[in-house]
Amino acid sequence: MAALRTLTKKQVVDLIHRTGSLRFVDLRGTDLSGVCFDGVDLTMAKLAECNLAKSTFRQANLENASLWRADCSDSVFDGANLESADLDFTNLHGCTFRGATIRRAIFPHQRVTQSAIEDSVRTGRPVHMERRYSDEDAL
Repeated sequence: MAALRTLTKKQVVDLIHRTGSLRFVDLRGTDLSGVCFDGVDLTMAKLAECNLAKSTFRQANLENASLWRADCSDSVFDGANLESADLDFTNLHGCTFRGATIRRAIFPHQRVTQSAIEDSVRTGRPVHMERRYSDEDAL
């Protein structure tokens, strides 16, 4: 599928309803907050630097997807396949991962522990992240 970086949130939602798939799409930097991705195939999707806050990914396939530096705060990944997904530098505060597959996934370990992620996978408890200040925050 061709790069879809110019799609609006409404167009993305319409595409989900029509096809149920966003495999290989490039949506980097798009505001997709609150979108329901439940059951959607997002294999190898590029969602880096997207606003995905309060979105749901129940039973979604995010295998090899890039969510690098995305805002996923208060999102739901219950039952999702996150195998080999890149979530480094991602805001995961308030996210749940109950029953998710997280094998080989990359998480922002400077701000959240692997045990906190694994606890959320087992119990469905939301993940809490440490606030870290960087040079960018000071600007």
